[in-house]
Amino acid sequence: MLNTKPIIALDFPGEKDVLNFLAQFDEKLFVKIGMELYMQEGPSIVAKVKEQGHDIFLDLKLHDIPNTVKSAMKGLARLGVDLVNVHAAGGRAMMEGALEGLEAGTDAGKTRAALIAVTQLTSTTEQQMQQEQKISLSLNESVLQYAQLSKQAGLNGVVCSVHEANAIREICGEDFLRVTPGIRMLGGEAHDQKRIATPDGAKKDGSSLIVVGRAITGAQNPVTAYKEVCKLWEAK
Repeated sequence: MLNTKPIIALDFPGEKDVLNFLAQFDEKLFVKIGMELYMQEGPSIVAKVKEQGHDIFLDLKLHDIPNTVKSAMKGLARLGVDLVNVHAAGGRAMMEGALEGLEAGTDAGKTRAALIAVTQLTSTTEQQMQQEQKISLSLNESVLQYAQLSKQAGLNGVVCSVHEANAIREICGEDFLRVTPGIRMLGGEAHDQKRIATPDGAKKDGSSLIVVGRAITGAQNPVTAYKEVCKLWEAK
């Protein structure tokens, strides 16, 4: 069963900052290791965070030809993470290859990581998508198309913004994960995100999991900030 706690984005430059941050907490967390950290530290940072008992979303957004992604995912499966992702824009064959690699690389008797696909980045606007990607659909239609394609490929869910979560739940079902970054506290800065929401707003709008970064990692007291995010996220 996948952890449903808010996922903390460990967007730090290196291992020392990560371990210092985690040392402030006395509970099991669900954390995200993204491209910035993984490219600096490699698989060793995954092992060290896992040794502390935390669940991990390895956010590398694989996007390549099907065989390459399949082989890469087979290797990532051996790290024992709990959630991984690809880009839905890679197509159905690539996503199916990713799933095959993930299953092949998971040790016997172990639960494979949940696999989700990025639809449109939460930093992307509709105008940008249409002008630069030359996608004539609306942003919402594009996200829904990618979500349906991901489900057809056998994936467990997608990364989307809060604004598409309910619509994806309606067409793909409650069990299909809607993982939403771009979470900010009320009055917090949007930074480079365009489609954002508060933790309680995300729950109301159909998110399955939320990813929170600077609202926690940049807070004066990260533990207090995390507890406040959890309180809002878990509110009925």
